[in-house]
Amino acid sequence: MMKQRFRRFAEEPLSAGTFLLWLCLLPFSLLYGALQRLRVLLYRFGLFPSYRAPIPVISVGNLTAGGTGKTPVVDLLVRHLLQQGERPAVVSRGYGGQIRSGVAIVSYGDGSGPRLQAAECGDEPFLLARRNPQAMVVVAPCRREGIKTAIREGAATLIILDDGFQHLAVQRDLDILLLDARRPLGNGSLLPAGLLREAPSAHRRAHLCILTRDETLAAPAPFVTPVTLRCRHRLAEKLVALDGSVQSRADLHGRRGVAFAGIANPDHFFEALRSYGLELVATIALNDHTDFTPAMLKILEQAAVGADFFVTTEKDGVKLSPSDLSLPCFQAPLDLEFSPQGQLEEIIDSLLNKEKMP
Repeated sequence: MMKQRFRRFAEEPLSAGTFLLWLCLLPFSLLYGALQRLRVLLYRFGLFPSYRAPIPVISVGNLTAGGTGKTPVVDLLVRHLLQQGERPAVVSRGYGGQIRSGVAIVSYGDGSGPRLQAAECGDEPFLLARRNPQAMVVVAPCRREGIKTAIREGAATLIILDDGFQHLAVQRDLDILLLDARRPLGNGSLLPAGLLREAPSAHRRAHLCILTRDETLAAPAPFVTPVTLRCRHRLAEKLVALDGSVQSRADLHGRRGVAFAGIANPDHFFEALRSYGLELVATIALNDHTDFTPAMLKILEQAAVGADFFVTTEKDGVKLSPSDLSLPCFQAPLDLEFSPQGQLEEIIDSLLNKEKMP
């Protein structure tokens, strides 16, 4: 897939074979970087308006284009806030969905779960709404309007901006920056010659940096932020079938599977499946946010000749129904293991206590 090939080029150190392509793209990167710096300055000096919400706002975002594990972190924050008695509302742009203007409420947070399909609102908002039916989830290309809607509905005491690090039109009380510990800055260049959305110096806006996919929980931080945490992804012990039934990973040992994933780094997902003892006869790397058209389903079926099951990510699973595939298809949920353990929750609780002080 073209997007996967570009990502490998943008993540890996430059070689003799890729240097010429990088050199051709470099002028566009320099122009892009200059425009980004100008944009930040216009917000800093108040020439572009920035909305201050009457309730706390937490932003979760990254410096690179996709692939740092924002959704599991947002999910963890939502679950913790619900346990603390808060009413968090997730406000997302809805990338990959069909909403181009206005505000769409994916879930009212009343326990009924998503009221829109993943194809409409985007797979990530749908997944967050399904996993957290007591939390409001809103899709709004103009995030300010999404926040106002959540407050007006009375469903929010705190806002989480999903993929909000570059969204300076909304002020935030806590800016969380995620970096992939394996390759935190890609090849070091800005789009389109690399994966960086902004220059590395933009990290100074962050209050907290989380290095994700850090298998040793000891990766060196690429720069200094007030707080740096580390986490690694772990496949949950239980897999979830498309019909909602639950299957232990151990029950699939000795059976032949086909894994597919339409995420930014599918190879990481396949490696994790193999490390947990699943036998994969084929792996299919799809573009991020792939739609499962009849043609795509046919490709999956052809790859599964002689196999016993499919396995995919939750993000992909939300776009499939049990009748789409001839073999059982299991979703592999991800858990996060943090170091230092519990510090992220302490930071969130400190923010809440500060806001509640008279």
